[in-house]
Amino acid sequence: MIKLGVNSVLFKHFDFATAARQIALAGYDGVEIAAIAGMCEHLDLSRWKEQKSELQAIAAENGLAFLSTEVASLNEERLLPAFEAAAEIGIPIVNVGPGGKLGEEEDLRASIETLARMAERAESYGVKLCVKAHVGNAIYDTATTLRAMEAIPSGAFGIDMDPSHIHRAGENAEEALPAVLSRVRHIHIRDCKGREQGPGPIELQACGRGDIDLYGYCKAMADGGYDGPVVLEVIGATPEHSLAQVSIVAAESYGYLNALLKRLNAR
Repeated sequence: MIKLGVNSVLFKHFDFATAARQIALAGYDGVEIAAIAGMCEHLDLSRWKEQKSELQAIAAENGLAFLSTEVASLNEERLLPAFEAAAEIGIPIVNVGPGGKLGEEEDLRASIETLARMAERAESYGVKLCVKAHVGNAIYDTATTLRAMEAIPSGAFGIDMDPSHIHRAGENAEEALPAVLSRVRHIHIRDCKGREQGPGPIELQACGRGDIDLYGYCKAMADGGYDGPVVLEVIGATPEHSLAQVSIVAAESYGYLNALLKRLNAR
């Protein structure tokens, strides 16, 4: 059955213990711990060994599973410690973006080559490396995602299918998902208004508030037999957002997604 989680980047201005408590109170099964340099490092890859016991205790106290971590970068100097940390802490998936620029064939080839090499390293640690199509990057839509899937046979490589990026690339995410679902190992999810470059304010990223057909997307998941993590990833929280505000986004999204997935017999 599908497990629901939250990327802790939503709680970037609070410590991990606070984030985990609020995520658990909202009803989620697990957490994606952010390790995003310059944005949110609840998992600090420079001192993860010091953090290990505390992070594991926080998750256990709140009844949360570690579903994934987001590193975002393809930088080998960050990914190798991320793989080691994930293996030791008990985090099965490391998520990254593809990097590069949209429409640049050389960038696309370079991204795929790096992903292939890093997937081999991930496999040696017993974890999976997942990449998502990202607006403006070399891998940005279904066609470029399929290029990566075809070029990287490793079982340690997977797709993190984020409907908001596919939606903003001009596709309908519920129609795009079946084409890549065979390699999808993780799903980032949020809503958005329109198809503009950015995802919008955090309130409009709450599932059910935007224009994405999330019911159709969840149905495509269920119909295709997907049973991996579905993780709310909301970015853009500011110091002015209170704990109540970010928690409401998480709780509202849980209620919406949980109801959809229950209706589809996927939870």
